[in-house]
Amino acid sequence: MKQLSAREISLGYQNTTIINNLTLEIPAGKITILIGANGCGKSTLLKGLGRILHPSGGMVYLDGKAIQKLPSKTVAKTMGILPQNPSAPEGLTVKDLVAQGRYPHQKWWQQWSMEDEKLVNEALEITAMAEFAHRELDSLSGGQRQRAWIAMTLAQNTEILLLDEPTTFLDLAHQIEVLDLLTELNHRLGRTIVIVLHELNQAARYADYLVAMKEGYIYVQGKPEEVMTTENIWEVFGLSAQIIADPVSNTPLCIPISKKFSFSQLS
Repeated sequence: MKQLSAREISLGYQNTTIINNLTLEIPAGKITILIGANGCGKSTLLKGLGRILHPSGGMVYLDGKAIQKLPSKTVAKTMGILPQNPSAPEGLTVKDLVAQGRYPHQKWWQQWSMEDEKLVNEALEITAMAEFAHRELDSLSGGQRQRAWIAMTLAQNTEILLLDEPTTFLDLAHQIEVLDLLTELNHRLGRTIVIVLHELNQAARYADYLVAMKEGYIYVQGKPEEVMTTENIWEVFGLSAQIIADPVSNTPLCIPISKKFSFSQLS
């Protein structure tokens, strides 16, 4: 399995440093989920891992090799990336978008193969987008567009998947469908998957490994039961909460303690 790691990386935008001197080993063949408050650096870290953002210090390594020094096609064959709010040319159909996931695998003497067609169709089927294959992306709902982008990432057929808020715009049923799909890819095909998620209980349920970030650094990392504690939730989110066992999955379940109940007790 391909290994992905960051060693003492610093990342930011223009003159603003978001992440400074961060080191992280992504467990191969596992689902790693990044959590933390808004602005803590989760998406910035994912961009750094995916070579979208160049570190101002340190290095990201793919299978022991500095990722910045690898050919772009080599990286694209190994790692699929779904950023936040991706954009596509106007008039592009769903199938055309999903087909873009196969471009890293194209050869100059063979622009499209039966394998490409098969993987594109499979990606459309497993994301429930086959019926929309010939619809323009702009004509779809936000949730349908998100599923089309996920299908494109799956069609790329890479060993490593990086997804930034893949359940954005999806209703609860489709959120679970997408996370179940990623879990199946991980279990059945051994894909290494890194996801940024805001929903803590979904993160705890689906992660093999949780990374909680705070103000640009890793506050705590480990198994969900090690990370999801009342103390860590307070330190990372400034939120009082009770942690109980999820009655379905037996994973940690975060119950926020609202001020509403404190006020009602005082009255």
